[in-house]
Amino acid sequence: MRRKDLIVFLVVSLLLYGFLNGYILKRGLQAFSSQPVGRLLFVLVFSFLILSFPASRIINGQFNHPLSKILAIPGIYYLAFMFYFFLLIFLKDIIRWGCRLFSQQVKASSWLSVSNQGSFTAIMSLSLIIIFLGHLNATHPVVKTLRLQVNKMADGRTGLRAVMLSDIHLGMYNRSNRLEALVRKINELEPEIVFFAGDIVDEAIGAEEEERMVRLMKDIRAPLGLFACPGNHEYYGGLEKNISYLERAGVQELLDEALKVDGSFYLIGRKDWAAQRFGDGRASLQDIMAAGQIDPSLPIIVLDHQPIRLEEAQQAGVDLLLCGHTHAGQLFPLDIINRLIYEKNWGYLKKGQTHIYVTSGAGTWGPAVRTGSRSEMVLLELCFGPAKTN
Repeated sequence: MRRKDLIVFLVVSLLLYGFLNGYILKRGLQAFSSQPVGRLLFVLVFSFLILSFPASRIINGQFNHPLSKILAIPGIYYLAFMFYFFLLIFLKDIIRWGCRLFSQQVKASSWLSVSNQGSFTAIMSLSLIIIFLGHLNATHPVVKTLRLQVNKMADGRTGLRAVMLSDIHLGMYNRSNRLEALVRKINELEPEIVFFAGDIVDEAIGAEEEERMVRLMKDIRAPLGLFACPGNHEYYGGLEKNISYLERAGVQELLDEALKVDGSFYLIGRKDWAAQRFGDGRASLQDIMAAGQIDPSLPIIVLDHQPIRLEEAQQAGVDLLLCGHTHAGQLFPLDIINRLIYEKNWGYLKKGQTHIYVTSGAGTWGPAVRTGSRSEMVLLELCFGPAKTN
């Protein structure tokens, strides 16, 4: 990311973070105005939570001190808590403003009053419940089974059993114990091949987590191998460094490359769109296929992290396009906005003869909380050849 873009991003993020927390603190001070002890406790606890996230980032980036790990967990979960706490407080304020608009008096004892400690505490409790349930949802991924007919012969192979997953975001906040559970699930599904559609690691993976990640991924059993395309977060953390982690773990990273697998089908891995922001090029799908001397009569599978310009895969004669990135919104109501941005933000789509699947991801970015989608891994059961008719 260019320095100017980074500065703009940081300034906007800090202003938004400051506004949301300022709003919450103001309402908290009003709610506890009659209780000095409760007010002091509220200020101390929320000041610690507000500072935990930026402090963990600074300490990890500048000093790589163990204190960053201690602050990381409360700091990252506070982001999700802050989001819902703000939304619920703001919803209460909208209702109160609506009452005033229609000349309805809001008494100091009313639950709509800014000085009502009971309603403020109830909103706080509801926000905690949302985060707890969202955490359970995020950390228990479901298996999505997708059975697809590819109308091409594959040199003697009649089908393929594959597992596809993306957006694990291993690093400072999502530790390798989550990967351990995913590896166990992958092996239970007994795939022939595993596809990773980007963002396996995050930008802040430490040496200890790196070693554990490598050890765990080596336990994946897939006779045809493990293959990946990079996601935007692999670029943020340094592409070469992150690829080296994955290669040590036995994952073959495809960077605008085509590969013939088992003499039966082609696999293409594309560079992420973020490559262009880091001064790297991103080849067109047609150029990759030409360079790889692809035989279009064989099945063609493409890994491309972001589901952008899906028509390109259709025009190139791709049989299966696998994407991630969107997290299907991750947090409600962001999932609603997500659907407006992408042609397909999650799930299955067919364009012509091209099958497309956009996964919600096996992990999460930031806090391990999902309220707008489910974590998932995808079991692909592909059948090659003309469809059978009864």
